[in-house]
Amino acid sequence: MRRTVVPMLGLAAALAAPVPALADDQADCVAGIAMIRAEIAKNPPQATLTALQRALRSAERELKEAEFDECVDAVNDARKALRR
Repeated sequence: MRRTVVPMLGLAAALAAPVPALADDQADCVAGIAMIRAEIAKNPPQATLTALQRALRSAERELKEAEFDECVDAVNDARKALRR
């Protein structure tokens, strides 16, 4: 009995751990999409605008698919475009 309980507790802890990270990614995704839209509204140079539009399309698609980590990647791509 004891041998079964210890691994199950470890499994339960492992399954519970990623949930807050997903919530953080979702919040970062939504905030990032808002940031990209705000930057597009500022009429950046054409090269930056193109990169921001591409990142926005990708981020919105990933948000709909609930792929929040990939959405955050798209937001990071937009931030890189803004630094150039």
